[in-house]
Amino acid sequence: MKICPNCSSQNQIKSGVIKGRQRYKCKDCNYNFTVEKMGKKIDDYYVNKALQLYLEGLTYREIERILGISHVSVMNWVKKYKIKRPYNNKYHPTYKILNHTELANYFSNINELKGAGVVVTELGDKFMLIKWERFKD
Repeated sequence: MKICPNCSSQNQIKSGVIKGRQRYKCKDCNYNFTVEKMGKKIDDYYVNKALQLYLEGLTYREIERILGISHVSVMNWVKKYKIKRPYNNKYHPTYKILNHTELANYFSNINELKGAGVVVTELGDKFMLIKWERFKD
């Protein structure tokens, strides 16, 4: 049963169809409303992952390529949750998508880790390695 968005009553009747959507009329407050649109909802895991990647320094387009989510959606989430990325131009993030074996091989080479910060995050069945290297003057 649908709930009236005006008075939260469950006492309503059908009142026609508009643009293919059922319209209802609340018997208590005489408010007319239609059924809520069931749009595509992106899982909260991907919202959190997109915001995390944004804070790590990746651009909207890079996040789009990695997660397969529109850069506009990511931009809207950043605005909605008022996320501010700290600005620091001394470091430049790069990222790699690796499986478990490749990740183990990466960490076994000590030369890869010198002079850089590294964050590893899970991305489905793979891992994303984000590395910050200092810009050379």
